[in-house]
Amino acid sequence: MTPRWPERLWIVRHGQSAGNVARDAAYQAGLERIDLTGRDVDVPLSDLGGEQARALGRWFADGHEEGRPNVLLSSPYLRARQTAELFRAAGGCPADIRIHLDERLREKEFGILDGLTGKGIRAEQPQQAELRATLGKFYHRPPGGESWCDVIFRLRALMDTVGLHHGGCRVMIVAHQVVVLCLRYIIEGLTEEEILAIDREQDVANCSITEYCWREGEEGTDGELELVRYNVTAPMEAEHTPVTRSPDPIVGSRG
Repeated sequence: MTPRWPERLWIVRHGQSAGNVARDAAYQAGLERIDLTGRDVDVPLSDLGGEQARALGRWFADGHEEGRPNVLLSSPYLRARQTAELFRAAGGCPADIRIHLDERLREKEFGILDGLTGKGIRAEQPQQAELRATLGKFYHRPPGGESWCDVIFRLRALMDTVGLHHGGCRVMIVAHQVVVLCLRYIIEGLTEEEILAIDREQDVANCSITEYCWREGEEGTDGELELVRYNVTAPMEAEHTPVTRSPDPIVGSRG
């Protein structure tokens, strides 16, 4: 009988992006807008982000994990696709493994607030700043954008697909910080308070590993995916590659 869930599931945030770098520079300079043009979907990795992705691939190639993934899923955003491609090229998974792009893994959409820093949102969209302060990031949906709940809704459908098609496989998902957190919320059955507490403790590092393994249930009970570790940066540390943790902006994306 095919297992209900993957034998092992790794969830990885993409490597540092040009958007992460621009976001950090905007906050340090006290600007209202992040200095990027074009679509968020087209933001590439930075040079360091590429090194992080290759370090992650070499870590798996060198046998530090319980095998290598035989299924690779990625957000269609360029920074995630590049991370998956560089991971594969560095030997992180077999070279003939196809990278399956799934739009449900895309970055959280920020609508009219995209590209604004916290200072910018308070200056240009004060009503939205007030709403976010009242509702919190879990439920606040900016015009044209998504709340965390909206992201969770599409990720529940994604996990149904993973269970249906990839039971018993070794699956890696490459996506974004909010996606990593929302998948934890779904898989572990967390509450709003619990996942936001995890979010406050530490930002999800670029190319960090969050890992689950399938645990069989006792006779007559369902098994479950069990968290093995969260936000592990050992692949970068092993190669002395700088670890980056661009925080979740108050509103703007580019994460």
